[in-house]
Amino acid sequence: MGTDSTEIDELFYGTVTVGERGQVVVPAQARADLDINPGDKLLVFGHPQQIGLMIVNVANVAPIMTFMEQALERMRKELNEADNADE
Repeated sequence: MGTDSTEIDELFYGTVTVGERGQVVVPAQARADLDINPGDKLLVFGHPQQIGLMIVNVANVAPIMTFMEQALERMRKELNEADNADE
């Protein structure tokens, strides 16, 4: 996975229009920056509060899951240590 970016102008790729068949075109710069190529499979997730979408290349799911598993394990460890300190 790439480096973390917090500047909104670095994350914004422009606008897209939903076509008659519900299709959108991923902007060329986004495809280049994110290494999205013809034939790539993308997963589309909806925000839990239905305010937007997140699109992730299937090829990146494993690294994302590994990162999330590591973060969850760190949280579990910290919670366990906090519980033990309270005893």
